[in-house]
Amino acid sequence: MSSILTNNGAMVALQTLQSINKNLGMTQAEISTGKSVASAKDNAAVWAISKQMDSDVKGFKAISESLALGESTVAVARNASETVTDLLTEMKAKIVAAQEENVDRGKIQTDIVALRDQIGSVVTAAQFNGLNLLDGASDDPISVLSSLDRKTDGTTSASQIAVNRQNLSVTEPVTAAAFGATDLASEAAANALIDSTNSTTVNDDSAVIDGTNEASLANAAADEIVIGTVFEGASYQIVLDDIDVNVQGGGTAKGSRTFEYVASADDGTADVARALTNQISAFFAAATESSLAYSAELKAGADNTIVITNGTATTTNDAILVGLRAQEDGTPGSSASTGGLGALQNIDVTSDTGATGALGVIDGLIDKAIEAAASFGSAQGRIETQADFVSKLSDSLKSGIGSLVDANMEEASARLQALQVQQQLATQSLSIANQAPQSILSLFR
Repeated sequence: MSSILTNNGAMVALQTLQSINKNLGMTQAEISTGKSVASAKDNAAVWAISKQMDSDVKGFKAISESLALGESTVAVARNASETVTDLLTEMKAKIVAAQEENVDRGKIQTDIVALRDQIGSVVTAAQFNGLNLLDGASDDPISVLSSLDRKTDGTTSASQIAVNRQNLSVTEPVTAAAFGATDLASEAAANALIDSTNSTTVNDDSAVIDGTNEASLANAAADEIVIGTVFEGASYQIVLDDIDVNVQGGGTAKGSRTFEYVASADDGTADVARALTNQISAFFAAATESSLAYSAELKAGADNTIVITNGTATTTNDAILVGLRAQEDGTPGSSASTGGLGALQNIDVTSDTGATGALGVIDGLIDKAIEAAASFGSAQGRIETQADFVSKLSDSLKSGIGSLVDANMEEASARLQALQVQQQLATQSLSIANQAPQSILSLFR
């Protein structure tokens, strides 16, 4: 039945055209925005996930900036620690030179003071954005924001990398050890602190040790020195006399060296023996010819016993003299591990005792600077690794977001072409359907 009031064909054509236009609009929107899910109405679930991931990406951008700042701060501290290590090594060379005979120790001390001041300048300048990790201003580690961790329930938490500060300050006061000035009650009391296989080597008064109470240690022979009793302020002294000490410019000369240690409340017999052994061994290595075979070491199985060996193998008498002394009421002083590098303030090589004492101290300070540089290097490496990971993680998140919401441009282009053709056909169909009622006029002619 034909009707001029109801045109079913036109309605169908119109609905088809409207559907095509809607799809065409969506496709054009995808092409113009580049996204298949541009708003929540496009796909609420996917849009919500993408927005959450997008917020994480922005968070990781802030984390990357934090890591860059932390890495720069730690890099400054590491470079400064390495420079301090080099300066301390140079200072050790000066101290070694001071062990020789016939050297101008006053000029060497001047060089040492200059190096100490330079170390102070390096430590003071080792700051980034006002933060100095070397000056000993605080013991609290710094925290570098390193990650944003999201759990399955949607909650997030921040992870941080802790970087420990290292104290390399040279300005903090460090108490110098002071040898005791109080005699022990008797020779037996002195022997209880420090004794030798040569029983005559302990001097029980406060006089300076001289040849009258020193024991001879012949070539190819050894002397065992036992640390027997330790208490705070107990003072131990070993004097080596008639040893062949290097002379500046070559050759050797007979010399004498004094090695001292004052015990603290935390020291035991092994600590005292180890400290004295290290001093003597360092001196032998720095100021005597290896061919003389002088040595000092702890006795195997007896960590409170020092073995001093005169390994000289000659046909002449190359004996050295060994003297011991014990006093009480000494001042232990600060250890090299406290007060940063403050122990540098007490180094004075202008005397034999000061030169040998400095040789024992400097190695501990070098170790401290090396440990500081290694600690900062490890932290910097970790921060760099984390920064690289965060960068790759951000790229992965961006790629994931893109796969969720980005439009497939090849597919959108092909769909646009097809919809444009469909639109033309639907328009033509609607035009034909709209002309159908005009054919009814022919029935009334």
